[in-house]
Amino acid sequence: MDRDGPKHDVANHQVVGGCRMCLAIPGKIVEISSDNPDSALVDVVGVRRRIDLGLLQDDKPAPGEWVLIHVGFAMSKISEQDAADQMSTLRMLGEIDGAMQEVKGYGLDDVN
Repeated sequence: MDRDGPKHDVANHQVVGGCRMCLAIPGKIVEISSDNPDSALVDVVGVRRRIDLGLLQDDKPAPGEWVLIHVGFAMSKISEQDAADQMSTLRMLGEIDGAMQEVKGYGLDDVN
């Protein structure tokens, strides 16, 4: 990183000479799997994917609630306002496309 800040390699979506921060993505719980209570269907800006709720054993989300998702795992429950603020922040940082690529790349079937 130079004194003007990190340089961005836009083609590869990398920060040259710095570090790349991974951001959590808000998703709304659509349903909890009847076969596996640690699996939920979430909606992230119209893209529906299955995620793992195993890290939220002490505070399981219910359908209609919002969670922050990172690499297919719900990391924490958040309010609807916090979800909107997070999406706004991702847009402001120019990370919304990268975030959506992450959602689509969880390796799970698209369930739209």
